[in-house]
Amino acid sequence: MVRFDPDAATAAYMATLSPAAHAKATAYTQGGHWLLLWGWLVTVAAAWIILRSGVLVRIRGRVEARRPRPNLAVAGCVLAFLLIDWVIELPWSIYAAWWREGQYGLTKQPFGGWLGEDVLSLAISALPSVLLGLAIYALIRRAPRWWWAWSGGVVVIGLAALMILGPVLIEPLFNTYTPAPPGPTRDAVVALAKVSGVPSDKIYVYNGSKQSERYTANVSGLFGSARVAMSDTMFAQGADIAEVRGVVGHEMGHYARGHIFWSVLVLGVLSVISLWLVGLLFPVVLGWTGRAGIAGIADPAGLPILMAIVATLGLLATPLTNTLTRLQESDADHFSFEHAHEPDGLSKALVKTIAYRASSPSWLEEAIFYDHPSVQRRVHRAMVWKAEHPDLVGK
Repeated sequence: MVRFDPDAATAAYMATLSPAAHAKATAYTQGGHWLLLWGWLVTVAAAWIILRSGVLVRIRGRVEARRPRPNLAVAGCVLAFLLIDWVIELPWSIYAAWWREGQYGLTKQPFGGWLGEDVLSLAISALPSVLLGLAIYALIRRAPRWWWAWSGGVVVIGLAALMILGPVLIEPLFNTYTPAPPGPTRDAVVALAKVSGVPSDKIYVYNGSKQSERYTANVSGLFGSARVAMSDTMFAQGADIAEVRGVVGHEMGHYARGHIFWSVLVLGVLSVISLWLVGLLFPVVLGWTGRAGIAGIADPAGLPILMAIVATLGLLATPLTNTLTRLQESDADHFSFEHAHEPDGLSKALVKTIAYRASSPSWLEEAIFYDHPSVQRRVHRAMVWKAEHPDLVGK
């Protein structure tokens, strides 16, 4: 019997794409790294323009012209900042989120459709943004020494609410979710859900191709809102039962392993640290801007400074947050191997994601920029598992 060679099998999977396809994927991926820097610069520049315009100072001044109305001032400043920032950053958003995706063949969405959804996203974000702003600025006023710690708790509550309500209230506004039709694919997903400890009563296919050609699926929501959703792009790109089991098994791993809870916990801790740093840096940055009329961090007219600091800290934290996600992705892959037993199915699917995630980055590039392990690394782990568990493959 010829011994199965994981290295050769991995190389064979990588060779299913042409050198030109790999080169295109590398160009897209590495260009995306630069988008992080340019996006940060655009965000900071927009905040600077809003700050120098003095529009938030005027809004706060008019609201409180006769008597202090801090909550109304916060709401007005948050909404004004949200709208003006969206307008300023719109040309960049068009390039980065729509035009560039189309150039690389990753979306066929017309510009009008993309813009409509972007406006819808802006409208949806208005209420939670105002509520978050009201909570944080109230804590700054009432607990000036420890506001950053309490605000971290507010962020955690907000994230949890978003994860519970998102699949029910928000996602259906952008896509149509249809119960997976009876047949072998649905049966395979239901059976896998039952052995994985994942709710099996909500199995959907959605029109993800409306926005993107990316090959994807997800298990989203918490408790009663949890569901399995497969993009129609999977089937348009020829997903067979083995691929579906491998991919959905991976997504179920996120749910079964409680990755959502770990993410909320870690992001909550990072939020506390970030807000503590915001409190230290705000007066320094305010001094650099030389902007008069802003009383301090409790003044909502200083929101552009706060947001610029948050954006900077977020950029610097990218390697840390990416590492957290990579660890979860590796764990979800292992869960898929152990429960779906489809290393080849998952590997075939992973190769299809190379179009938007180059397969073989350097270790440093992967550590800093990749929120998933490289495809080559993931496929190799799948082939190693296959070699170690020949009796379980496909069962």
